[in-house]
Amino acid sequence: MLVGTDITVISRFDKMVERFGEKAYQKFLNDSEIKLVKDTSTAAGFWAVKEAFSKALGCGIGSDLGFHDVTILKTIKNQPILEIKEEIKSKFNIRNTSVSIAHDGGFAIAIVVIENK
Repeated sequence: MLVGTDITVISRFDKMVERFGEKAYQKFLNDSEIKLVKDTSTAAGFWAVKEAFSKALGCGIGSDLGFHDVTILKTIKNQPILEIKEEIKSKFNIRNTSVSIAHDGGFAIAIVVIENK
């Protein structure tokens, strides 16, 4: 079992959107994820999820894993879940994942647990 966590300051995303508009999200989110973004705290939480996922794998965001290799979806009950490219699942022997996101006091935090084979 692998665990990763990340915390980020929401105001960083306020500044990004102020400067670049919604296009700021395209760097780390795909179109379906952008549709789920209600405000910059949601975007910050999604960033934290992807960073936490990369930390759990021990590779960070870079040549082995890109922001667009993992997609955040929501269940009917609004629970975040991950859709991971098959290539990444195979490369890192990923069987299952669990995600938690929280926002408070100007911060967004995410924890990702990966069950590997």
